[in-house]
Amino acid sequence: MSERGKLIVAAVILGVCIGSVVKAADEMNSQPLGVGVKLDYVSKYIWRGQNLNDRSAFQPSVSLSKYGFTGSIWSTQDWTSVNGHGGDFTQINCTLDYTSAFPGVDGVNWSVGVIDYDFPHTRTPNTVEIYGGLTFTTLPLSPSIKVYRDVDEIEGTYYQLGVGKTLEKVINWNDSCYSDLALGASVGYGNSAYNEGYFHVDGGGNNDLTLTAALPTPLGKYWVIRPSINYATMLSDSVREATPKSDNLWCGVSLSVNF
Repeated sequence: MSERGKLIVAAVILGVCIGSVVKAADEMNSQPLGVGVKLDYVSKYIWRGQNLNDRSAFQPSVSLSKYGFTGSIWSTQDWTSVNGHGGDFTQINCTLDYTSAFPGVDGVNWSVGVIDYDFPHTRTPNTVEIYGGLTFTTLPLSPSIKVYRDVDEIEGTYYQLGVGKTLEKVINWNDSCYSDLALGASVGYGNSAYNEGYFHVDGGGNNDLTLTAALPTPLGKYWVIRPSINYATMLSDSVREATPKSDNLWCGVSLSVNF
């Protein structure tokens, strides 16, 4: 990470810590530590519409949360040698997030955070993003907006609008086992620096449209299995011309536990 990236990340973390210290002190004796473990299989690794691995990948993650803060480590392991990295972990993301209700406004949550991207066993340079976002939980489809700013290698900005809807208990297996239907969609826009850094094209423009349908199914008290089918397409002509695979359909299954 560059010195500039380190300074910006440190400033973000310090600002979030100072802004939430009062709330944290009030909740110190009442809020338990949350622990989450997630094991994902995907038939392709697609990130913001970009096909980073056209074959199977294993993507485990672990998270800890308390006082509105969540720290997590996510990684991806190639399960084939199509990219020359069979069995290798080719990306590790370390994320610190703070999410809270917006003061004085019902149904609005805000979040800020930082993501450190490392790419072992590859020639891809490491980088850092900071982000902020709003989610409107009481509006139809719970719309959200997030802004990601790369402060290291790319120095560009990615904007993402998302919507989602969960239909509860669309399948009842028995009295204690059921499946919801979780639907989601997002569209992304990259500014000129972002598109230059990732696609070597001039000017800002729409990047990707991503659609997801999943069937989260609880297994007992703590476990959830979530099969999904997903589709992503690159939107602008210049970005499509710069990406070898601009349209991708893939499936996945996730097994998670939270306690």
